[in-house]
Amino acid sequence: MNRTEYELYFKTIGSKGFRVVYWDKETSDYGVGDCKFTINFKKNPSDLFIKEQNLRKIIEENFEEILDIEGNPEEICSVFGFSKEIDNFKAIKKQILLCIAEFLMNVRKERQKKEVQSHYDLGNDFFSLWLDDTMTYSCAYFKDPNMSLRDAQIEKINHTLKKLNLKKDERLLDIGSGWGLLIVKAAQDYGVKSMGITLSEEQFKATKDLIKRLGLEDRVQVRLMNYLDLDENQLQFDKIVSVGMFEHVGKENLEKYFDKVNKLLVNKGLSLLHTINLPEVSEEDSFSAWLKKYIFPGGYIPELKELISILPKYDFHLMHLESLRMNYALTLDKWYENFSSHTKEIEEKFGRQFARRWGFYLKGCANAFRTSGLDVHQLLFSKGLNNDMPLTFEYIYK
Repeated sequence: MNRTEYELYFKTIGSKGFRVVYWDKETSDYGVGDCKFTINFKKNPSDLFIKEQNLRKIIEENFEEILDIEGNPEEICSVFGFSKEIDNFKAIKKQILLCIAEFLMNVRKERQKKEVQSHYDLGNDFFSLWLDDTMTYSCAYFKDPNMSLRDAQIEKINHTLKKLNLKKDERLLDIGSGWGLLIVKAAQDYGVKSMGITLSEEQFKATKDLIKRLGLEDRVQVRLMNYLDLDENQLQFDKIVSVGMFEHVGKENLEKYFDKVNKLLVNKGLSLLHTINLPEVSEEDSFSAWLKKYIFPGGYIPELKELISILPKYDFHLMHLESLRMNYALTLDKWYENFSSHTKEIEEKFGRQFARRWGFYLKGCANAFRTSGLDVHQLLFSKGLNNDMPLTFEYIYK
């Protein structure tokens, strides 16, 4: 992590002058007037913040290794707005690190929101040109290669919901709920109470309209927020699903996703993660780098083994794993065909370069799924041991 976010934080602190010596020995002065105190970083806190879920615990255990301070405690408390009752450097160091950690987390959440919106908030009119009328923007499920895209997308939703073994009045959370079809069908077909979470304002508005149009306000809701901000003390779910969202969380947040699912899921509850993955992550993959630059800023496609290795840390037990690789290739073929039939319209609205990039993205991804080892899997896992599931998975494929 570079110093930019830390500098942004310190520029917002107080008006009195103070100095910060960073871990790379670079020095910056902040505030106005003579420096009243100096903050010395012995190491980059982000090296710890990124890896740890419990920030308070990691700060308690490592603050002396991260930070040192020289100056008057009263001046420091005055600049940072701390209580005057804090009169020792030990407590001040901890408090400063907690403030920095909270600021960095908020900055990253805001950045993730902007990255997601830069893709999904191109407009419902744009996506409706080449998605089917269900507005489902993830891998479809083709029981027959000649199925229409719409039928295959509905089949994917049905296939996903079947795996969760839903029961009437259970609580279902969809992290990254898109345009809302899954949470709506879950309520209609299984009688569950479902909630969708999205960072896209366009998807949020469309889902709200869909719920109202179908008269499902008493059983279905959608929230415009980061899933990490859900309060597990107020909300618990029997089943949690995420389809096509995990690619956006970023490498540093993989474990944070599973940690949050763990906190929100009841004991013996089920979760299904539907995500693209690679057999091996390569920094030299030019196509992935191109996608990250032009189509999915901030995205990261994990290795399958990365995901599976995280599960035991949260007492998650993998119950079913299914590859939908060729299904995604067929889905992208259909999208590209639809996209190509509206190229002129897209060029008029977004420009020729945009249309060419998106066409290359759709065609290139279809080819990658067929030839490169790029894959998409559905991972079904339970929190703790669940002995109440059917003995076989025949129920999914009936």
